[in-house]
Amino acid sequence: MIRVLVVDDHLVVRDGLELLVGRFDGIECVGTAADGAEAMAQASALAPDVVLMDLSMPGMDGVEATRQMTATGGGPAVLVLTTFADRRHVIDAVDAGAVGYLLKDTGPDQLEAGIRAAARGESPLDPKVAGALVAARRERRPDVALTAREREVLLLVGEGMANKNIARRLGISEKTVKTHLTSVFSALGVGDRVHAALWAERHRSELEGPTG
Repeated sequence: MIRVLVVDDHLVVRDGLELLVGRFDGIECVGTAADGAEAMAQASALAPDVVLMDLSMPGMDGVEATRQMTATGGGPAVLVLTTFADRRHVIDAVDAGAVGYLLKDTGPDQLEAGIRAAARGESPLDPKVAGALVAARRERRPDVALTAREREVLLLVGEGMANKNIARRLGISEKTVKTHLTSVFSALGVGDRVHAALWAERHRSELEGPTG
């Protein structure tokens, strides 16, 4: 069962999301919060797997709550659900530690898929958001040196695959996948798999080309 905490300052939205999430098979809404401070307290008390995080809230906003919630690692996966698709909000949220970013006009099926993806350690992104991130993180790095295996791992990260699935696909251990990713992050100058995936998307033709 995937445990979800819903964070939004609008009561109608909060209640609607609580009802909607509760209808997804194998997913339950374990609690709600109206601002970042309450979200921190609820996350500590309820230990959710995924937090659906609004960004614009009074007091502690969603970006700061995400930053604090993910600062030590091992906490819930924060999946942003907001109306904002502009570059600044997207970058701020991802840099704070959000694993994914969806917009509130997304459909129920996409929301359910996003929650499941976040719980698996993947990075669900609305297409509009992905475009904003690619534009904001546009970096020309023609001299990045990756081994053939690191390229394979990076390509699969770009497809949204979790470490466990990458290990199974390549016939290696999950620990080895993590080791490769550490090297990849260092080579690309990124700090997480979201930005690595975006780099892979932009440079896919290079990654799929000759490795010699």
